[in-house]
Amino acid sequence: MLTFLIRRILSGLILILATSFLMFWLMSLSGTNVARNIAGQTATEEQVAAKAAELGLNDSLFTRYFDWLGSAVTGDFGRSWFSGQAVTDVLGAKLPVTLSLLFAGLIIATVFAIVIGVAAAVKGGWLDRLVQSLAIIGFALPSFLIALTLSALFAVQFKIFPAVGFTSFSESPSGWLMSITLPATALAIGAIAATAQQVRGSMLDVLRMDFVRTLRSRGLGERSLLYRHALRNAAPPALTVLALQFIGLVGGAVVVERVFGLYGLGTEMFSSASVGDQPVMLGITVLMVFIIVLVNLLMDVAYGWLNPKVRVA
Repeated sequence: MLTFLIRRILSGLILILATSFLMFWLMSLSGTNVARNIAGQTATEEQVAAKAAELGLNDSLFTRYFDWLGSAVTGDFGRSWFSGQAVTDVLGAKLPVTLSLLFAGLIIATVFAIVIGVAAAVKGGWLDRLVQSLAIIGFALPSFLIALTLSALFAVQFKIFPAVGFTSFSESPSGWLMSITLPATALAIGAIAATAQQVRGSMLDVLRMDFVRTLRSRGLGERSLLYRHALRNAAPPALTVLALQFIGLVGGAVVVERVFGLYGLGTEMFSSASVGDQPVMLGITVLMVFIIVLVNLLMDVAYGWLNPKVRVA
């Protein structure tokens, strides 16, 4: 298991390096005149050229990337080209919002996907058809439409939840829960749809196995049979799908944050991309990829715990 974890960590580091370089390269192709944006439209060509030289924009792509990488490995991601604020401070201010959104969405997706998937597999009939239909609809609807609908219904019309804004957990746990419920739900619906389908299919396969019939013949209670034995054997494929869905949650967070007025990493990424603030964009990219790698690593550990054959392999 230790060797497996080391391999996964090394592959995660390679992914972070590859993603950061790809981001660096794509930003160099954007055509945005960052020096002009910083100096202002009234600046002279000499002032713009001086700003470009100051930022190192005249250096080669590899020179600029390895200069940035050398500082980044020490924890220094530079400063925003526009505000002058340290990138680590920007990330620290925005990270709690995005983490709250992502992990609340992941928890909601996990719980509801298990309940819906198991119910569809066990009950069958009209409930199974209804769940599958709702899952297809939930998977097909874009997250921004779901977010707008939830906001219009539960924030504007019924006034149960706030329409915009974020309350930190340290400030008010109840306020945090109220501010994050609608955004996290909007973000989770697509993941619920995909994961519930996988849970349903895996549960149907497991319930047909011989060991399930053996446990039933021995008089084991239905609830214990489903949740202690069948679900544990059906969970690994669902975990794989859920890990993939988490990547979708990260992408959907950009849209959901803007709909609900949450100033997290997604909103900051959008703002930085519009003006070409390279240090902030790179910092956010690395952090988001790190979060994805970490969550997938935790999923792999959970997979190994549920399936001993993985640990042996």
